[in-house]
Amino acid sequence: LAAAEHLALRGRFDGTLHLIFQPAEEGGGGALRMMGDGLFERFPCDAVFAMHNMPGIPQGQLVLRDGPAMASSDYATIELEGMGGHGAMPHRATDPVVAAASVVMALQTVVSRNVDPLQAAVVTVGALHAGQANNVIPARATLELSVRALDRGVRRLLEQRIRALVEAQAASFGVQARIDWRAGYSVLVNTPAETAFARRVALELLGRERVVEQGPPLTGSEDFAFMLERVPGSYLLIGNGDGRDGHRAGACMVHNPGYDFHDDNIAVGAAYWVLLAERFLAADGTPPNP
Repeated sequence: LAAAEHLALRGRFDGTLHLIFQPAEEGGGGALRMMGDGLFERFPCDAVFAMHNMPGIPQGQLVLRDGPAMASSDYATIELEGMGGHGAMPHRATDPVVAAASVVMALQTVVSRNVDPLQAAVVTVGALHAGQANNVIPARATLELSVRALDRGVRRLLEQRIRALVEAQAASFGVQARIDWRAGYSVLVNTPAETAFARRVALELLGRERVVEQGPPLTGSEDFAFMLERVPGSYLLIGNGDGRDGHRAGACMVHNPGYDFHDDNIAVGAAYWVLLAERFLAADGTPPNP
């Protein structure tokens, strides 16, 4: 918003600049909804750029990366149904809890034994619900999974192997398995030319000491990935602080109630957007040369 005000009042550029204020990034898929409403048909773009605040990185430092930068995120609910019974007579029941425990352990082999060791993948069982009493074998157990990958092929492999393992484990314990697989966000892939351009802007603004030119990928997810599937562009990070500058709250990770946005990033982030817009839409007619 600060960049928008500056560009509106004193901007030096020749062209059309669209500022996208995207709602519902956290799980709501706001990017998909905006595109479904005709975002890029109504407001055509040659390139799109986005920035995310990131604790743990020195305040104001910019981190760029071309290629896969953030992971896909898919979700699965696994329901194992057996036959409940008395805890003292397990032979007269079909125990889904034991099957669930085996499924949890088997799922750990998907990344360690099926995914190329040079690729990144995450399979997390975030919840396991079963039973309410210590002397009752429940009739069903439910698992909730978060599944992430930095490669589209690995993403497909994870779903295939998880489905196969769950079915096989369930059959071996005599229980029925139902899998509700919900595709989430895509792999976020920054295009090389646009990232090279964004990197040059960062270096011009801050110098090499405050720019990471090719940072590591993150296994978090971001629905800006959907926009990058339609339009070339780049997604970068701005450091919120690493606790060494006296602002300890700046190092507190996102998704934490103690998170505190570092106000000094308003100046750095706005200055970056202004320079990026002016360089891409140079008033003297110089092409952006992404």
